[in-house]
Amino acid sequence: MNQFQPLLTDWAYWWPWLHALLPLAIFMILGWLWSVYKHNVHGVDVMWAGYIFLTAFYVALQQSLTHPRLWLVLLLAGLWGGRLSLHLAVRNWGQPEDHRYRSIRANNSPHFWLKSLYIIFGLQLLLAWVIALPLVAAVQSPADINFLDWLGGVLVLAGISFEAVADQQLSQFRSQPENKGQVLDTGLWAWSRHPNYFGEALTWWGFYLLALAAGAWWSVLSPLLVTLLLLKVSGVSLTEKTIHERRPAYADYIKRTSAFIPWPPKPR
Repeated sequence: MNQFQPLLTDWAYWWPWLHALLPLAIFMILGWLWSVYKHNVHGVDVMWAGYIFLTAFYVALQQSLTHPRLWLVLLLAGLWGGRLSLHLAVRNWGQPEDHRYRSIRANNSPHFWLKSLYIIFGLQLLLAWVIALPLVAAVQSPADINFLDWLGGVLVLAGISFEAVADQQLSQFRSQPENKGQVLDTGLWAWSRHPNYFGEALTWWGFYLLALAAGAWWSVLSPLLVTLLLLKVSGVSLTEKTIHERRPAYADYIKRTSAFIPWPPKPR
């Protein structure tokens, strides 16, 4: 558990992570240019997982590529990032810009096309780069795989599965015209108002266990930050800020259903 602690002051240990900013910046600029062309920035949502996987993969390229934990982490990160990016790409394809980004655009006009480079794309790059720290630590560990790795892997797979099922249930619900303006309160959504966000948080606590198995206890900043963002910033709080206006039945849904952690619903 302590084999990585001396490396916290080792510049060579941090250099691959710092150097990853270069390919991330190239990826960011390409996505930004596409958003300017399309006059729509919601493609940055698809890029989010790409930022994180690219960070881990770039750091892994600096290693010998022989450590079992490195392959385990890249496999799990690829499953997580690939599923999330594909889901968001399919959901957003051909759709107008999300209301969150329309609001940001209105508040930062004129010249939002330029401001979006740092307000939207740059900020998300830096957040993803920091959040990727458990993956960065885990892929650099030469230590043998242990129980925490397996436990972390199980949590990651459970989180990915939970989020995927929640996303599929929501997509199916929204695809039916008769549900417009209604509230999804069946399946996982009967137990949590935001089961997709819960699955995402569970995934990152799983990634943290992989990093903890490598001795990187300090990377707890990442799952804490993800959980905070999901609960108080871009997830639960932001979603529920205006949803009452679009779905009047949501007030009753709040009374019956846990906000985040799945829990049996209260009777109607």
